[in-house]
This record gives sequence, C-alpha cells and structure tokens, in this order.
Amino acid sequence: MTTLRVSAPSTALVAAPLSTFRVNLMRVGFLVMAVGLALVKWPLFFRDGGVGSLPALEGVVAVLLTAMGLLAILGLRQPIRILPLLVLESLWKVIWLAAVGLPHLLADDVDGQMGSLLSSISVGVIIIAVTPWDYVWRQYVVAPAVPWRSSGRGRLSQVEPR
Repeated sequence: MTTLRVSAPSTALVAAPLSTFRVNLMRVGFLVMAVGLALVKWPLFFRDGGVGSLPALEGVVAVLLTAMGLLAILGLRQPIRILPLLVLESLWKVIWLAAVGLPHLLADDVDGQMGSLLSSISVGVIIIAVTPWDYVWRQYVVAPAVPWRSSGRGRLSQVEPR
C-alpha cells in the first residue's frame, strides 16, 4: 500500500504574515460591509411581513447578504481567518459588473434601478482596495493543496495558514 506523505511547503510558498497596518485595512473593509449591509438589508427582516413577504429570489439575496454582514462582523475580530469573505465580496461584484452592469452601460440602458445598483456595487472598490491580493495569491492559489487522503493515521497532514 502506498503512503501519501505531505511535506511542509517551501518558504517561498508560505504566505508572509500581514502587517498590522494591512490587517487593520482589512478591518475597514469588513466594517464597510457590516455597516452597509446592516443599513440596507437587515431592516427587511423587521418591516411588515419580513423577508418572507419578498419575492423568492429577492428573499434569497436578502438572507445571503445578511449572512455576509454577520460574517463581516466576525471579520472585525478575526480578519485573516475571514479573508475569503472579502474575496467573495470582490469576486461577485466584479463578475456582476462585467456580466450585467457593463453591458447596460455600453448599451446606454441604465434606468433608475440599474443606476442604484451600480452605485451601491461601486462601494466594492473599497473592498477590492483593502484585500491583500498578494497574500490571497500565495495562501490560496500557489500554496500546496490539502491532500485528498489521510497520511495513514486517519488524519490529514497539513500546514496551518499563518
């Protein structure tokens, strides 16, 4: 039987720790997310009929964004551990802008609702700016993957992120 051995990654692939300044910049991003979502989405739960009165897809969006807002609060305390939330926030906004917003802008088809969406999504620039993309690249893209099989002792051997 072949045993899977996982060696520690080379120092070139281990993400260098983030400076306090960069971690605090991430906290700014989490704060923007938490406050923005608390102001915009959380009130939907307390109006007449609550989120259950919304059309199904609008309800899904409201609940998903509320969950992201709650996770953003955790990001204030543990910004490095909750970093994938900043990545998700950046990615969905960039994808939406490329797939939905830009075609409407190019077609000169921006009504009031689309303008409002473009405006609120443009706040994502702050999230993109405070996300440590070099760290994301080293930690999540080029770092060795967690193995699919155990090392023979019933546990996966892996190096914890720094």
